[in-house]
Amino acid sequence: MNGTHRFSRRLYGVLCGAMLLLLVAPASAQQAYTGAAAVIRSETDGAPQELPATLLRPNGAGPFPAIVILHDCSGLGARSSGAPMRWGAVLAAEGYVVLIPDSFAPRGYPDGVCTAPPSAQLQKTLPRVRAGDAYAALALLRSLPYVDGRHVGIMGGSHGGTSTLQTLVKPVEPALASQRADGFAAGVALYPGCAAPFGAWSIVRADGQRGPVTQFNGIYVPLAPLFILIGSDDDWTPAEHCRVMAERAAAQGFPVSIKIYPGACHSFDNDRPRRYVEARNNANQPDGHGATTCGDPAAWADAIVQVKSFFAARLKGKT
Repeated sequence: MNGTHRFSRRLYGVLCGAMLLLLVAPASAQQAYTGAAAVIRSETDGAPQELPATLLRPNGAGPFPAIVILHDCSGLGARSSGAPMRWGAVLAAEGYVVLIPDSFAPRGYPDGVCTAPPSAQLQKTLPRVRAGDAYAALALLRSLPYVDGRHVGIMGGSHGGTSTLQTLVKPVEPALASQRADGFAAGVALYPGCAAPFGAWSIVRADGQRGPVTQFNGIYVPLAPLFILIGSDDDWTPAEHCRVMAERAAAQGFPVSIKIYPGACHSFDNDRPRRYVEARNNANQPDGHGATTCGDPAAWADAIVQVKSFFAARLKGKT
């Protein structure tokens, strides 16, 4: 039995260390939630890893629906984009328990992996590994008495969005597919990399591992409804790849939808100016490097509305 199967077999028996540290801050009259620190225990390929996490809990007894947020390639350290906590605050105020695990710092990348050179250590941060982190976070949430364990969603941007796609795809391995069938209830992927193998979905690139995509194969089959939001001018994770993925899946009756924001680029959910960085890892460029990020106030504002509505319908039963 290989490491992936060992992980899938043991996953739901692990309550992830369930070490909630008693660092809950008192809520102010204006704040609708409180924050705490947590630790989850993730296992992928038989390698246990304790991951620190931030837990946001709405005020009240619950039970509340919940959302796991997976950070982008910048991680959660000093150089973080800040997007996970921004989204966490929005969703906690909407009545969701939010759990944000740190997948990178404990694995040796406190400043993220956006420009990290290829290495064996870097393989421990791949979306496949982070999917294991997501299911470990789900197990922890389901152990909490104030969480509605049947209504837990997942969300991520960029590297976290790609990891969300990996988390929600139906695995081709029957044993792993069975283990994950009773998993997340819905997912949102912000500007994810859709040009990667996910279950029965795969692509072919002009130069093998990098460069333009020349062929799309198969169908992305989700385990739960999936909503992708991405900018038309994204040169890091091109919208066209996600458009083809979503439209092929929808044509086969699978619940995958997409919204493309005209003129928006990567990381549109921030207020920072347009910035191109040559050192960023980017498989969609011929030399494997260089990508643009830029905030887009209109896209960001609409994305908040769209994400709230999507999760309300699938995690709260509201339309």
